[in-house]
Amino acid sequence: MNVVSSLTAALLLAAAVSAFGQAPVTSPPIPLSALLAEAQANNPQISAANHGVRAARQVAPQMTTLPDPKLTYQQFGVGSPKPFAGYTNSDFAYVGIGASQELPYPGKLRLRGEVAERDADTKQAEVTVTETSIADAIKADYLQLAYLQQTLGILQQSKAVLDQLIHDATIHYQVGQGMQQDVLQAQVDRTRIVREITMQYEQMGQAQAHLKSLLNRAQGSPDIVTQDLVETPLQRTSDELLAAVRQNNPQLRVDASAIQKQEAQLASAKREGKPDFDLGYMYQNTDRKYRDYYMFTFDVRFPRRKRVNAEISEAAEKRAESQATLDAHLQQQLAEVQQEYVKATSDEELLKEYREGLIPQSDAAYRATLNSYASNREEFVHVLLYFTDILNLKLEYAQTLEDHEAALAHLESLTGATLR
Repeated sequence: MNVVSSLTAALLLAAAVSAFGQAPVTSPPIPLSALLAEAQANNPQISAANHGVRAARQVAPQMTTLPDPKLTYQQFGVGSPKPFAGYTNSDFAYVGIGASQELPYPGKLRLRGEVAERDADTKQAEVTVTETSIADAIKADYLQLAYLQQTLGILQQSKAVLDQLIHDATIHYQVGQGMQQDVLQAQVDRTRIVREITMQYEQMGQAQAHLKSLLNRAQGSPDIVTQDLVETPLQRTSDELLAAVRQNNPQLRVDASAIQKQEAQLASAKREGKPDFDLGYMYQNTDRKYRDYYMFTFDVRFPRRKRVNAEISEAAEKRAESQATLDAHLQQQLAEVQQEYVKATSDEELLKEYREGLIPQSDAAYRATLNSYASNREEFVHVLLYFTDILNLKLEYAQTLEDHEAALAHLESLTGATLR
């Protein structure tokens, strides 16, 4: 193969690089939606949170049920500590059996049950936060894998092109048409690409391990292959996204549920100031020659005002704390949405500039320089310069694309909207 033919082959390989290639895979790509459904069914954190909710739902029946009744047995002796002393010769000795029941003031049990229900509602809202957090992490890992698989293909194809360029530069040097330092520089560039490929494989392994843990898969299971990373235009306005935060943000729902719980706790604390009652009845049996006794008791327990006032103040402060927490989280979530919106829209402009300007122009300059070098009208160092430029531009494009899709994925978590 002569020099011109070799450079023509390199040019064809360069055209393959311009397609933003993917690394060859051995299994079919898995859509992101399938992994999200798998995590919903198998993730242990989500499962633990659901068990916590079911356990919390069992608290309200405990709070609304009357206290346990008490059964009492008495033996009253006269004249001696021995059992049944005086039972046959004294009308004071008796054997008694009775029962008693504590009766909280009307409304207390209902309010305690409402507090328990609101607590369960809060835990239910926290399940959504857990699900959203897991989904957000899966999306991030999936997008990173897609980026790494795409850039790995670019790097491998670029390495093949550079190998051909090194071969051609060596031939030029051997026939006295080039310099040895050009070949050495190309070999240095090749080493950098090989190092980058090695790092890509390392990062892919880390992402695979984390993603499998989220899906509760065995670490030895086959690696996950993603679908191609493509740009998703952002169709929502900033105002629409900010409004969606107020309605659908999972953390704000937890905070709102916590406020309702504290309101129920405050109402219950106020009711705790009311007295409780205790009813009792006992039958006392004496010897048949004496009359039996029948005893009815009615007790009233008056809560100490100091303790009740402290409970009311505590509940009021916690209610204020929950409201302040909601306000703080709202501002935080709104700021995050605005930041991600700015990032997504800026990345769209940058992607367009890469796609329609920088990469085509750099590719054209590289091809022209490569043709000139094949005709001995251009130095090899300029070929390497344009080759490196287009490789870097394509890697930057892939990174910007991942950043754009990651911003949309995070916006989905913040707003509850479907954007991808």
